[in-house]
Amino acid sequence: MVRKLFYRGPSLAVLHDEYAAHGRIDREAQLTSSSALVVDAPAERVWEIMADLAAWPSWSNLEIVELGAVRPGAPFRWKLNGVPIRSRFAVVDPGRELTWTGVFLAYRAVDRHVLEPLDDGRTRVTVEESFAGPLAPLVYSERKLRANHERWLADLGNAATPI
Repeated sequence: MVRKLFYRGPSLAVLHDEYAAHGRIDREAQLTSSSALVVDAPAERVWEIMADLAAWPSWSNLEIVELGAVRPGAPFRWKLNGVPIRSRFAVVDPGRELTWTGVFLAYRAVDRHVLEPLDDGRTRVTVEESFAGPLAPLVYSERKLRANHERWLADLGNAATPI
């Protein structure tokens, strides 16, 4: 239990190259979460909204601080609830997956966003994340992690669904 409390996880380079770039999160991380939502829009529309990070502040509680191209290996900086995060895209597969690694202080995360087109023209969006670092469960919680994902999914669904 104490060992798990001080778990740091793999280096950021390994986490990025061997986990995130291969569609995996760190299952050993102290905090992991997976949430899904079916959006009443086709995958192409959901992707268009999801991959336009510059527009995220118009429909979510995230702030984009620095953004270049949305492509594997490209860095970006953003804030979640005022917390600055440095990230780098690992997977950019249009219409299917957007995954990145992120770091703030001594904490490292993998964020996966996977789109699954459904037969009825809707899209299942799954957000999966691992969050690791010393004393991570004392700084954050799976409940908060899941709540942030569910809020983001709801906001994405609202942005992608025509009124």
